[in-house]
Amino acid sequence: MIKSKFPAVKAVILDMDGVLWKGTQPIGNLPAIFSKFDQMGLKVILATNNSTGTPEIFQEKLQKFGVSVETDQIVNSSMAAAYILSKKFPQGGPVYVVGEIGVTNALKEYGFYASEENAIAVVVGMDWHFTYNSLAKAALLIRNGATYIGTNHDATYPTTEGLMPGAGAVNALVTSASGVQPVFAGKPHATMMNMILERLKLSPEEILVVGDRLDTDIASGQNARCHTALVLSGVNTREEAEMWNPPPELIAEDLSALVGI
Repeated sequence: MIKSKFPAVKAVILDMDGVLWKGTQPIGNLPAIFSKFDQMGLKVILATNNSTGTPEIFQEKLQKFGVSVETDQIVNSSMAAAYILSKKFPQGGPVYVVGEIGVTNALKEYGFYASEENAIAVVVGMDWHFTYNSLAKAALLIRNGATYIGTNHDATYPTTEGLMPGAGAVNALVTSASGVQPVFAGKPHATMMNMILERLKLSPEEILVVGDRLDTDIASGQNARCHTALVLSGVNTREEAEMWNPPPELIAEDLSALVGI
């Protein structure tokens, strides 16, 4: 399906949540799907707005599903947030983090460390331990001039139980409390896609972006002038995709249907 529609494509950029898995459940036969990518000679990059994990954590999760990837094939919104912050503060420094290990580890790569004291920035992602106190601290720091970076604006994320609140919901609370809109790092904003394009060293017309969300995955691909495909295994429906302007170039039930297995 991919090669017949896009014969020039040399790489695919895959979202994870809602595309590869829902929670702890894989979507389809992932080893067979990735084997098909190999047979088609396609490079694979995994790009997720999920800020909670590190590349190593996502790598381990895929290994449990029978898929082996290198960590340099994985990019998430925490890495993009750290990259943005490093451009403003190349020397690093203290940052107040509302988020999980994915955020703190990404920040360490650029010399930043988690601290409530003298924070030069506030980075907000999905946080399983989010409290009123963390909301209040973040808002006060931002009101006092700290740079505000949001990992991503996904209001929800798909699980086997349904759509759960995402990092966008947490950022909405911080924005409401601080009166400041964040600079968002994840899809559909350009930072993540630029990082990936640098790694692939391919032209946009040689890349297919695959995701389950129109406002992040598909929008990021379209903004970068890549080809796009929506899978219906996550957030958006076929009807919503057909109303999207312009619609994705391909719509498939899931990755299995997209690769033809």
